[in-house]
Amino acid sequence: MSKFDENVALYKAQNSELGLGLSDELIVAVAKSLGPSIYNADSSKVSGSDSKEKETVKNNFLIKKLGLKDGPELDAAIDEAMVKLGTSNRNKYRVVVYAWLAKKFGKESLYSK
Repeated sequence: MSKFDENVALYKAQNSELGLGLSDELIVAVAKSLGPSIYNADSSKVSGSDSKEKETVKNNFLIKKLGLKDGPELDAAIDEAMVKLGTSNRNKYRVVVYAWLAKKFGKESLYSK
């Protein structure tokens, strides 16, 4: 099994354990879009307690990638994602967070073939 497949298996397991309802196809597509960052222990996870990290998710993913307009609903969605993945969970995988946010905002089509 490749390193990519091993990581995707972790993301699928987290999705299943938490009952997030993300499709395997969306998880794989988001993982591919993040490139080598999924292999780095730090960049592969999102820290829900770090305001700078939340700004990065908002600006680089929600606004730039998904094309959403800045507003309080983006911050609320990030906070909701952190709760969904478990506030005490230290392994909030970026792929799972991004896939959940894409689904929440109805932007899964950006990741379809």
